Amino acid sequence: MNKKTVKRAALATAAVLAFGAAAAYLYLDTTSGIRRTGKENCADVIPADANTADGEAICATLDALIDAWARGDADAYGRLFTEDGTYTTYVGSHYEGRADITEGHHALFKDFVKGTKLAASYLDLRFLGKDAAVLTGRGDDYTGGKPGPADLSKVQTYTLVRDTDGAWRIAAFHNTQRQNVMERFSFLYAPATTPKAEK
Repeated sequence: MNKKTVKRAALATAAVLAFGAAAAYLYLDTTSGIRRTGKENCADVIPADANTADGEAICATLDALIDAWARGDADAYGRLFTEDGTYTTYVGSHYEGRADITEGHHALFKDFVKGTKLAASYLDLRFLGKDAAVLTGRGDDYTGGKPGPADLSKVQTYTLVRDTDGAWRIAAFHNTQRQNVMERFSFLYAPATTPKAEK
């Protein structure tokens, strides 16, 4: 076999592999939708056996968070966290304390997320006693038209506590970017890893 033939065969093989990889990625991406998108109204995830006033107060905290973000008001945003609250972004930045969270958002609202709004859907609210709760949901920041619940790219966990003044504040926030192709691949490769809500 001459060099020219070997080179053509190598190029043809590379093209077939590239096409196959692109087709596989496209398949994984187009079949990676979520089934459990959550509720658009936070009140819809308040447990039936929970104190309704506390559930509504937690939802009001999240509404105030969304409003402060839309206004680009880092001070109001920060006040919704406890003095020692933590905030972990989807890129892994970890803020410790209300002052750190507020300062970070002053910078974010002036640059990276300036003019954006927050979209959210809510998956679950669980009370851990009478003064603590965990709220999970999906969310994203956006400009222009508000994305639908199935288009929200992040999964978020809020740990809320009744603060010393009686207000519900966020003690810890964790934001995870959903890797839809990797998630779909793992579900296909190891079906037992699929969460019950996505089966």
